[in-house]
Amino acid sequence: MSKQTHSFQAEVSQLLHLVTHSLYSNKEIFLRELISNASDACDKLRFEALNNSALFEDAPELQVRLSFDDKAKTLTITDNGIGMTEQEAIEHLGTIAKSGTKDFVSKLSGDQKSDAQLIGQFGVGFYSGFIVADKITVETRRAGTAAAEGVRWISGGTGDFEVETIDRAERGTSVILHLREEATEYANTWKIKEIIGKYSDHISLPILMEKEEWKDGELLDPQDEKGGRQPGGMVKTGDWEPVNKASALWTRPKKDITDEQYQDFYKQISRDFEAPLNWTHNRVEGSTEYTQLLYLPSKAPQDLWNRDKKAGIKLYVKRVFIMDDAESLMPSYLRFVKGVVDSADLPLNVSRELLQESRDVKAIREGCTKRVLSMLEDLAKHDKAPVAAAEGAAASDAVTDVLSDEEKAKLGQYAKFYAEFGAVLKEGLGEDFGNRDRLLKLLRFASSINDTVGVSFVDYKARMKEGQDAIYYITADSLAAAKNSPQLEVFKKKGIEVLLMTDRVDEWALNFVQEFDGTPLQSVAKGAFDLGKLQDEEEKKAAEEVAETFKPLLAKLKEALKDKAEDVRVTSRLVDSPACLVVTDDGMSMQLARMLKQAGQQAPEVKPVLEVNPEHALVKKLDGSVHFHDLAHILFDQAVLAEGGLPADPAAYVKRVNALLS
Repeated sequence: MSKQTHSFQAEVSQLLHLVTHSLYSNKEIFLRELISNASDACDKLRFEALNNSALFEDAPELQVRLSFDDKAKTLTITDNGIGMTEQEAIEHLGTIAKSGTKDFVSKLSGDQKSDAQLIGQFGVGFYSGFIVADKITVETRRAGTAAAEGVRWISGGTGDFEVETIDRAERGTSVILHLREEATEYANTWKIKEIIGKYSDHISLPILMEKEEWKDGELLDPQDEKGGRQPGGMVKTGDWEPVNKASALWTRPKKDITDEQYQDFYKQISRDFEAPLNWTHNRVEGSTEYTQLLYLPSKAPQDLWNRDKKAGIKLYVKRVFIMDDAESLMPSYLRFVKGVVDSADLPLNVSRELLQESRDVKAIREGCTKRVLSMLEDLAKHDKAPVAAAEGAAASDAVTDVLSDEEKAKLGQYAKFYAEFGAVLKEGLGEDFGNRDRLLKLLRFASSINDTVGVSFVDYKARMKEGQDAIYYITADSLAAAKNSPQLEVFKKKGIEVLLMTDRVDEWALNFVQEFDGTPLQSVAKGAFDLGKLQDEEEKKAAEEVAETFKPLLAKLKEALKDKAEDVRVTSRLVDSPACLVVTDDGMSMQLARMLKQAGQQAPEVKPVLEVNPEHALVKKLDGSVHFHDLAHILFDQAVLAEGGLPADPAAYVKRVNALLS
């Protein structure tokens, strides 16, 4: 077949432009990416061969080979993995075959560090080869196809690529990098070995390079042994040797693995360019035996909220790779966790469907979940270390002087984690009843006395006033809206702390939580105002008398607002504002109703209760005013605005306000 030319997908062209302009600040990462792709291809062959051993053809030993030609200025990475057909080469090498592609490309900014992280997360590391190459040739043949069905793919990393069929005896793929002049250092044995040792030593199959030995230069005069010689040099022997340990990192004893090796392994399996925040490595024995190596990322991936994205950890059975993104091994609310589980009990031919039904998998899932929660609890405990240390230290001691180096390293890590993943963690309140109490202790919020998101339910309970019998909270679209909500006014006046919940998931999650450690949770925007023992008898009596006095006015307001408000009543929860909106104890909040409508979902029509402040001048002027009807509607619409909503008829609201102002 003659050569055919194809255009790159538009997003790929944009990506290649960034890559060829030195997107990666650390150029040598290209080799890690290409070796990782080669390893994945071998894993895929091993998995498909479970049901069709003929795919191994005459080469059952899987491996990756690296070779270079310093004269031709080429570096070649070859694997004998699954390989590609012509159509697969066109699709995999010419497009970013992943959901959310356009969203991904729209986030590329030209900032080297952030863009490099994005590229790693979206699995398009093949294109990193263009950092060091001005042309890439890929020769490949899919396992199980005829030698005449080989494919050659060539591109200079610009707008298009060429594809043609070739004869290729070996299955698998060779990626040939035609190195740029300034990148010829990578056509060097020692440089390649250094990079492999740094990034790919843990790859569980052998990475081979051709042996070299020193050869003396030839005599200028063959008859004169003591005469001059041409320069000697290293020459290839034709024998191949492994240049990595070729043992899975998780199978090694923890004492033999350095922090740097753990971090490099994380970067390889996650395609993340940032070091992980923390990790846990354990061998679990008992009725179910498995090894787990689980990581907490330091940054949330850009596609964390993408519903189409598969999430999970890598599953191995007896060190044989089975699948990526085994979602059955980790609950959805921990989908950010990366890592490996290697089971000694599961069958090699296990499918995603079987995983969902397996008792062993359920045991592994529970074990992994508990291990991750323990890791988070440890980080949260160390975030409190300075306070605990200060309590136990002499007055002259610095807080950190009484901490170990390991404890110092963990300071602030939980706060970093929570800023990235706290909202996802809250999903567990509705998904994981068995661990709900542990999750509640891990949650953090801002509060009316602490703007930073660092207040736990435990902290709150420790500061509760004598006689306080509820944990008070408010939900809002933003921290500013929550802090300035009229519903907080009396709580601020009395010095009662209120938790400010501003994540979109909070409204949903709190449907599954009624109390914490025996203390009920109470929304300050639900139900009639009642501070219980925190409100003295004189205050209660005065409120009852005011309510009686205002009955005629309340009746008029109810009539004027009958289409908008469920009820109108006086309240003592307001100090500076004339009015606010609340819902009944069992009613849906207005914020949740708005969120459902924004998401295109059906939401019941919420008719809130309007509470008015009898001490406010505007409320006092209502009775007898010739503008009563307009003032009543302005009062209601302003209460809607104060709690983050919009009036049902903004134009009518503006017209009424302008009429009164003029």
